[in-house]
Amino acid sequence: MRFLKRIAAAAGIVMAGALPSAAQTLTVWHDLGDNGLKWFEAMSAEFAKQRPGVTVKSLSYPTDQWFGRVISALNTDSAPDLIYNNYERVIRIQDQTGKVSDLKPVLGKITDKAFLTEDDLKVATYKDRQIIIPIQRVQMGFGVRKSWLDKLGETFPETWEDAKRVAAKFRDNDPDGNGKADTFGFALEAAKPRDLIHILDLFSFGTGLRHTLIDPAGNITIDEPRHAAVLEEFLKTYTSYKFVAPDTINHSFTEMYQVIEGGRGGMFRVGDWNVKKWDGEKVLNGDFIVGKWPKFAAGETNYVVIGGMRGIAIPENAPNKALAQEFAQFMLTKAAQQASLDNVGAAVRADLDVAALSPRSQYFAKAEAPLIAYDFPEAVHSFYPELEAAFHKKLLSGIAKPPADWKPFIAETAKEMRELAAKLKAK
Repeated sequence: MRFLKRIAAAAGIVMAGALPSAAQTLTVWHDLGDNGLKWFEAMSAEFAKQRPGVTVKSLSYPTDQWFGRVISALNTDSAPDLIYNNYERVIRIQDQTGKVSDLKPVLGKITDKAFLTEDDLKVATYKDRQIIIPIQRVQMGFGVRKSWLDKLGETFPETWEDAKRVAAKFRDNDPDGNGKADTFGFALEAAKPRDLIHILDLFSFGTGLRHTLIDPAGNITIDEPRHAAVLEEFLKTYTSYKFVAPDTINHSFTEMYQVIEGGRGGMFRVGDWNVKKWDGEKVLNGDFIVGKWPKFAAGETNYVVIGGMRGIAIPENAPNKALAQEFAQFMLTKAAQQASLDNVGAAVRADLDVAALSPRSQYFAKAEAPLIAYDFPEAVHSFYPELEAAFHKKLLSGIAKPPADWKPFIAETAKEMRELAAKLKAK
């Protein structure tokens, strides 16, 4: 250092006490695709302003691969520095590895965090351990193809009856004008438990029902009158109404997106993270409206659903743990949050510039609609994933071979779920 300073002095260079930090790379694993890669690249450039020489490299994997890679890496001491995903997915990582750090001390050092709500922090906590720092609220609205509505003389559906009428027209009236019967009222999914039950969550919470399958006290809710009415209509959407592609029973996220992005689905879930891609010329070119989920009965309220919280987590065996903690704190700064909003369409701060966003992204960023939060039953009932898997299996059996009357089917399903929940609690 003394030698370098002498050379710098001879060259007329003023050194500010020390040389820049040695080159160092932090690695982050996520499942946000191209938008996520761009976001972390932007944050890396901003972070380097306060930590010269440090580069943040992110790798994106399909969700199923992300699970497998993260679990394997944490269990074999080959973990990345940080992992980024939805809260419930980090819960699964913690349950299977026990190697996700408690970030309470890290968050405690951040002074600028008043924008984080009590609910944000509650969602981030699992079994008294804060497993993520909340970075992006996950908002999910109801999307409808605008040009299809215009062609068929329809408006954005506010009620379920509206949605059924529009779905039938989207299915039968060639809304894309290609002369083929290849469009569907809805693009949905059903293959795995989180596929099917996730969509049921959205329709249920979207009309103001707070719990889909089980409430915090452990009561099964699916045969309560309002819940049963939504569930019956939901199941008919896959069956007698014929509003979805015939093979939707086998669709997961990938296949559902193929229907949406291939221009064959008229109504669909729109996550705040989807908008930037779907605004692109090579996808939907912005030809969709985002709004609230349809309400199923008079007196109910239409909502946009907060379906989760994405956040940053740090493995206990992260190779650069101290620096990873510093970057995790940085992710709540205004610069990092602006990059999040610009590239992914979501954030937690309320003081960001939204002028450059499309109307569909602004809809989420400005929180223009009433919001309702998913209840995260897995955080209350450790047995919930097993219960949900059984519920999914039962619903799939009904979709594969629809009963003549759904009401007895729902009553029978509720009885089976109560019996199973009691057994799981007793374990």
